[in-house]
Amino acid sequence: MAALAWLLIPLFAVVGAAIWAGWASRNRTIGDVAELAGYARFRDAMERSHGGEDSGTERREPATASQASLAQRAQ
Repeated sequence: MAALAWLLIPLFAVVGAAIWAGWASRNRTIGDVAELAGYARFRDAMERSHGGEDSGTERREPATASQASLAQRAQ
């Protein structure tokens, strides 16, 4: 009976490791979408708050990375 107990310990360890590995490798991209949308809202709010200093500025759409790099090259 003691030998059976010693054989069950590695078995439980393997089952626990398999459960942990499945949990650790789950797909977590769903939360990123919400965080990226929140960052976009934050960026828009920061642009609006700093845009109020100059009354002649108009509201611009946020530039994509490629548009921003092209604008920097043009300057």
